[in-house]
Amino acid sequence: MEELDRYDIAILGELQADARLTNAELAQRVGLSAAPCWRRVRALEQAGFIKGYRAEIDRHRIGLGVLAFVRLDADRSTGGLTREMEEAIAQIPEVIACHYISGTGTFELQVVARDLDSFSHFARNVLLNLPNVKDMHTSFSLGEVKAGGALPLAHLERAVRK
Repeated sequence: MEELDRYDIAILGELQADARLTNAELAQRVGLSAAPCWRRVRALEQAGFIKGYRAEIDRHRIGLGVLAFVRLDADRSTGGLTREMEEAIAQIPEVIACHYISGTGTFELQVVARDLDSFSHFARNVLLNLPNVKDMHTSFSLGEVKAGGALPLAHLERAVRK
């Protein structure tokens, strides 16, 4: 599957909005019958456009009231040391996102914690002890304006119309 058509784009949009749709509901929304819709969904999954399905859980409801943005600076940025840091970060459940960044710093992490005390303990005992960490800078979320949003698809729709 190299290119997406309007049905594929519609399927992606609908599943981003509600991944619990039945195939019949999805087919109706995108204007296909059930069998071709199901085949397209499977093809989108196999081609890697759809990476998976999951529930979006309210972190506050499960007691994770702190969201921190943590920039980690590496002591040295050699390939082996950077990979070692990446692998260590990837194993930490409290790190819900990590990006290798340009500019100041090496990695930007999103970290969740119950409260400031538990974050402080986690930062001192886990983050600062990661391999190759030189420095750490933290900012705290004071409120979410938008989180877990769907990816924009308008650029795909414009490309299909051309």
